[in-house]
Amino acid sequence: MNNRITELFKIKYPLIQAGMIWNSGWKLASAVSNAGGLGLIGAGSMYPDVLREHIQKCKKATRKPFGVNVPMLYPNIEEIMQIIVDEGVKIVFTSAGNPKTWTPFLKEKGITVVHVVSSVKFALKSELAGVDAVVAEGFEAGGHNGREETTTFTLIPMVKEKLTIPVIAAGGIGTGRGMLAAMVLGADAVQIGSRFVASEESSAHINFKEEVVKTEDGDTQLTLKELAPVRLIKNKFYNELQELYQQKPTVEQLKEKLGRARAKKGMFEGDIENGELEIGQIAGLIHEIKPAAEILKEIIEEFNEVKTSFC
Repeated sequence: MNNRITELFKIKYPLIQAGMIWNSGWKLASAVSNAGGLGLIGAGSMYPDVLREHIQKCKKATRKPFGVNVPMLYPNIEEIMQIIVDEGVKIVFTSAGNPKTWTPFLKEKGITVVHVVSSVKFALKSELAGVDAVVAEGFEAGGHNGREETTTFTLIPMVKEKLTIPVIAAGGIGTGRGMLAAMVLGADAVQIGSRFVASEESSAHINFKEEVVKTEDGDTQLTLKELAPVRLIKNKFYNELQELYQQKPTVEQLKEKLGRARAKKGMFEGDIENGELEIGQIAGLIHEIKPAAEILKEIIEEFNEVKTSFC
């Protein structure tokens, strides 16, 4: 399965495990990398010293390439980037910010840079900023999402049409069939998040993993667009938000309702009623918690099987 992405990252399969807050620590990243994909440590939920520890443990757990996902809107960004350089991380996925800000710094250090986008406009800006590839993420994705509400099925071919660098598809992909569909539309690889949340190695709380497995069609919704759009499982917190929306709340009222550490409460601490449960629409196809290597193996086997049947 050699292509531009496998060559860029020196991996066996064009499959990247997304860097997800509270879900993707060193255990998941190393498991995916050992299985032939590219594992990412999600730095968004980590203090700098915690990130350093996860990078060091990941280096001991795998000799294969792995990377770090860095949402640029988080504090301590300068310290985080310096830790990445000091620890010899060679692949960085950036998101939630201007790619011009850190791409030159990282590239000067010999680091491969990928930026996450939700539109053609930002994909073009990322290419101009000098990134090596982009992740084009559709509206179906879990967690914080683009404001454009463009689906993966339409976003991928539109981005592919305009860019010369590799395109990685994300949002609503969790099976081999989905992976094949994305690549037929022009993607060079796929980034998968939600499916790996329900893995044994995910750092998510078991309560959250079990909630993901129970999620069906229509059980997630994009909300909080006035702050930062986020796709959530409908639970007590979500329902309270909708009641608040009936009162036409101000941004400050929404911030007050959200409070602090709401995502940690739900995904990491396992409070499935009062926490923020971030997951993608593909959760309706996730029926079992499995080892990450088994998940990756099943996706690749289905990809090859379906590809053969159509060729």
